Amino acid sequence: MKRFRRLRASEQLRRFVRETHIPKSCLIYPIFVEEGENIRLPIASMPDIFRYSVDRLDEIMQKVYHSGIAGVLLFGIPKHKDEKASSAYDDNGVTQQAIRYIKKNYPDLLIIADVCLCEYTNHGHCGIVCEGKILNDETLPLLAKTAVSFARAGADIIAPSDMMDGRVAYLRHALDEQHFEDIPIMAYSAKFASGYYAPFRDAAESAPSFGDRKTYQMDYANGREALREIADDIAEGSDIVIVKPALAYLDILSQARQRFDLPLAAYNVSGEYSMIKAAAQNGWIDEKRIVLENLTAIRRAGADIIITYHALDAAQWLEEEI
Repeated sequence: MKRFRRLRASEQLRRFVRETHIPKSCLIYPIFVEEGENIRLPIASMPDIFRYSVDRLDEIMQKVYHSGIAGVLLFGIPKHKDEKASSAYDDNGVTQQAIRYIKKNYPDLLIIADVCLCEYTNHGHCGIVCEGKILNDETLPLLAKTAVSFARAGADIIAPSDMMDGRVAYLRHALDEQHFEDIPIMAYSAKFASGYYAPFRDAAESAPSFGDRKTYQMDYANGREALREIADDIAEGSDIVIVKPALAYLDILSQARQRFDLPLAAYNVSGEYSMIKAAAQNGWIDEKRIVLENLTAIRRAGADIIITYHALDAAQWLEEEI
């Protein structure tokens, strides 16, 4: 009889033979930065997550800095929104201000700048709209202007999340042309049209005012198409690729890991976070246990990098387990 249980007999043995580990250095924490002053606004659908103005960023950045995680993913929420998302590529926009502030005060942390137009448009879509249609090619120059502006402000990584076709090559060319050839692109390559994003849209004030995003984000039923999207973004020059959401798409993550050898990220999104927080607040689950199990599953499936709203709590729990 084979006795697999021999190596499960004690916590020391289980740790000794554990196959999957989560280093704190693989974790990225998303932050919402709102234009204005003295803002620390709780997000009702995301317990313990807030929107901060730049003058109050230290309240969260101190925690990020001392947690030991790799860095932050920034989302800006401007006061002014229009059809062409002009606040996105304003060199004095809220995201640019936040990048400069973090770079100056926390230079050891990675700053990843999310490049999309949905937070900056008055219609909430990720591209230019004409007669109800989201225009692909007309959107690319605005994404490029935004990427260059973020790089100029000091972003370490540019992360396009818009899902327009051809945007990685377009951004790579624009960055290179402006002498930002050393700035990596971390593309949201397999980003699905998911119901798990609902709390994020509350947080970022980015819900579309009409229709949905199914014409540019991926159909959640498709797996082979996701691998084609990833391959295309790599060919266009992406240095890191993201699968989003994470938990419902572990199969995509695993297949991507087997097929591609560049760094692979997974975004453990707002809905995944909020369901756990709600269940924990009701006493239905052990939050720490569930979070670490989920993050381990994401890591085991192949993620080198995990973007998660649990990052600060997870970093503390991982430290306690050492």
